[in-house]
Amino acid sequence: MTVKRVYGYLAEFESASALYKAAEKVRDAGHKKWDCYSPYPIHGLDKAMGMKKSILPYLVFFGGTLGILTGFTLAYTTQVAIYPTVVQAKPANIFTTAAFFPIMFELTILFSGFTTLFGLLALMGLPRLNHPLFESRQFQRATDDGFFIAIEARDARFSTEETKSLLEDAGGTNLELVEEPAS
Repeated sequence: MTVKRVYGYLAEFESASALYKAAEKVRDAGHKKWDCYSPYPIHGLDKAMGMKKSILPYLVFFGGTLGILTGFTLAYTTQVAIYPTVVQAKPANIFTTAAFFPIMFELTILFSGFTTLFGLLALMGLPRLNHPLFESRQFQRATDDGFFIAIEARDARFSTEETKSLLEDAGGTNLELVEEPAS
């Protein structure tokens, strides 16, 4: 027998505007771990959900900065400190950093790209092999004509009765308590 735990509540809404209004009610109720699902992007839904700006651009900036510093350190250490290089009869030094630009540029791009990839995966909680909402039969319509809100049980304000009542008051239909296998 497989032991299951509650993932959260899933509610269906009849239209994009109903989903938008319900998102505002869920946001105002103070829930933090929830999401909206629709077959197409809905303008302003992120604002209705109260989503903050992502920290990913800051991570990429620091990754790029680390890349340019690594490139400079690598080029300076190898061409000035350890193995002094003579270019056009002049020794490489701190004033010949123009020769270091290609490696600094390449490492800036490389570190920014890796920071973007791994930062995005970390922020999204990936890789995850399966999501509990995929077990719901009604959720299969999320890519066709369904509009859904899922409130996770991990949310501090989640209560089986109060969350169900909130989703019903917001206009949700076909409420489903979604479960996932306990790990």
